[in-house]
Amino acid sequence: MASSSAHVKETLGELNKESFVSLLSKLIGEAKYVQNNPPDLIPEEDRVVKHVLDSLLPYSTTKGGGPLIVNHVTYYQGRGNIIVEYPGTVPGNVLSFVGCHMDVVTANPNDWEFDPFSLSIDGDKLRGRGTTDCLGHVALVTELMKRLGETKPKLKSTVVAVFIANEENSAISGVGVDALVKDGLLNKLKDGPLFWIDTADKQPCVGTGGMIPWKLKVTGKLFHSGLAHKAINPLELAMEALKEIQSRFYRDFPPHPKEQVYGFATPSTMKPTQWSYPGGGINQIPAECTISGDVRLTPFYNVKDVMSKLQEYVDDINENVDKLDSCGPVSKYVLPDENLRGSLTLSFDETMSGVACDLNSRGFHVLCKATEEVVGHVKPYSITGSLPLIRELQDEGFDVQTSGYGLMATYHAKNEYCLLSDMCQGYQVFVRIISQLED
Repeated sequence: MASSSAHVKETLGELNKESFVSLLSKLIGEAKYVQNNPPDLIPEEDRVVKHVLDSLLPYSTTKGGGPLIVNHVTYYQGRGNIIVEYPGTVPGNVLSFVGCHMDVVTANPNDWEFDPFSLSIDGDKLRGRGTTDCLGHVALVTELMKRLGETKPKLKSTVVAVFIANEENSAISGVGVDALVKDGLLNKLKDGPLFWIDTADKQPCVGTGGMIPWKLKVTGKLFHSGLAHKAINPLELAMEALKEIQSRFYRDFPPHPKEQVYGFATPSTMKPTQWSYPGGGINQIPAECTISGDVRLTPFYNVKDVMSKLQEYVDDINENVDKLDSCGPVSKYVLPDENLRGSLTLSFDETMSGVACDLNSRGFHVLCKATEEVVGHVKPYSITGSLPLIRELQDEGFDVQTSGYGLMATYHAKNEYCLLSDMCQGYQVFVRIISQLED
């Protein structure tokens, strides 16, 4: 007979803090070698894989007589993924914890108040690169699967954990979850809720933003700044053109009514974040400059539609550059006598689509109830920060819900840390998700 909800909670109990901290210490000790910033830093996720396998293989069909089915899947030498399955008794009943990634963003030890590449403990704080994002979650979900392997509760649902490579950078593809999906290795997870464990602050994150990185190259005419009437100033053209582009963007992509339903902190935005030019003297109007920035797009708008509109704005400004506002009596963007016109060229880097989780799904309701029971309240939130990969999973038919138990304030930041007490609550949320799905 399958376990009751109460029995599951009792069997899986509390997080084994000593075991968790011991494992996390080993993982943070590998953080230096799993920084992801190609071509300089290509992570060796198998260094993390080794410690996860050391924890789980004694309870696996591979080495220990079960019950865990452990699959180490590698597409790129030294950069593995792990799929761990605790089999349930009812075919087609499944829930999964996915998204715990074994790479980290870079850290410069000179900028930190403590060593980013070894775990240090300050009261409740567990400090080091990856504690919040995402080695803390790797250790947490490993401990959950280990406990299932140790205690062997009879569950209706199969519980699957997927630890992935290559989440922090998309310069190299075909390494992580994208390859697992392409090969059909996660297909069975479509039959139940998929919890992507890579956000923060213990509440369900129900919406993320799309991202469109853009570059606007502006070409003018170089000349002496004392003879400004003979130049086309690309800096002035860039300022005025960007102002016009932003104005049109906010007209065409205003705050969407669903953003309030999902609790987005901001609507869609389009803004510059970098400015560059080739160099020259202070008394020289340069020939060109480039503004770069991004669009952060709530998931109720389509990325391709926005890219098409931005190109439309630029084409129109190029055609009517003489009608654009200028900056003073001799500022101009056309020199008819020389048959010269200032011009804009727009290009895009790799884009990402946002996601709006299904607020009517079983997975969402189970996550909310578990969060409320453990944390004391539930307040789903949305941000226009971007999470790679999950929109693609949703488009493939997965019921994706997202949560996490690190701290948003230390995400990708210097002096990263998480709280042991938060991770203990995260474990309890997982236990309650599993137990609810038994009813």
